[in-house]
Amino acid sequence: MSRAEQLKAITKRIQSLPSLPQVVQKLTTMVESPDVTAKEMGRLISSDQVLSAKVLKLVNSPFYGFPGRISSISHAIILLGFNVIKGVVLSASVFDLMERSMVGLWEHSLGTAIVSGTISRTLKMSEPEEISTAALLHDIGKVLIRVSLSGDYDRIDSLVRGTGCSFREAELEVLGVDHAEIGSWLAEEWSLPERLSIPISFHHDPASAIKLKERVAVVHIADSIVRAYGVGNAGDQWVSHISPAAWEFIGMDTVDLVPLMRQIMTDLEEVDNRQLSV
Repeated sequence: MSRAEQLKAITKRIQSLPSLPQVVQKLTTMVESPDVTAKEMGRLISSDQVLSAKVLKLVNSPFYGFPGRISSISHAIILLGFNVIKGVVLSASVFDLMERSMVGLWEHSLGTAIVSGTISRTLKMSEPEEISTAALLHDIGKVLIRVSLSGDYDRIDSLVRGTGCSFREAELEVLGVDHAEIGSWLAEEWSLPERLSIPISFHHDPASAIKLKERVAVVHIADSIVRAYGVGNAGDQWVSHISPAAWEFIGMDTVDLVPLMRQIMTDLEEVDNRQLSV
């Protein structure tokens, strides 16, 4: 059975996607409209007080580069753009699930978003906020496995604990596909733009990405750095090997790594001290 067939078989077993607020469903339609305004979108998100508070907390965190400066949803939309805000709303909703059962993965995802933002701003890449959002969502496939395929998730976890293999290796053993492929399917179901879905799909294999290679490379490298620093728990204790191709895609060999790593440490510590959660 091919991986495409395996993924199709798995998706048929999924009874339901992680539940998202009605606001998110409306937001997905609204983002696609060329006539929608920031005020209209802000009014929709603000109609859910809990969700809007979480979104403001996220956009005011250090990895979006505007700490403590965004006071309203409309302001956030103007500064960050529709697609970034859509990703942030999705993050705030999906990671509610992690707060209850996958706290370590939420912390890992936050750390990866922070490091992605730091790297992309250091390299003066365009739209670093959107790269951070892609990083925040890069492991959503693991959330779907945990929520909708709980028996398989338990078998994957047992395999990791029993053999010491990586979480991804265990996924391939149990499911035949990994969380990146499942995340790619979920991103398609949620109608995420390519700027978010492609880094989700290829964050373990940046050389295979046909488009947006630089963005994929940033998320890939950030994922490994966060694992090396021991921030959160991505499912195992392994530090992922950084692809040489990813290093070359963004010209990391031209970067002075000492100040970059110091900045990364400072940013991670700042968020940890604030105990940021959504």
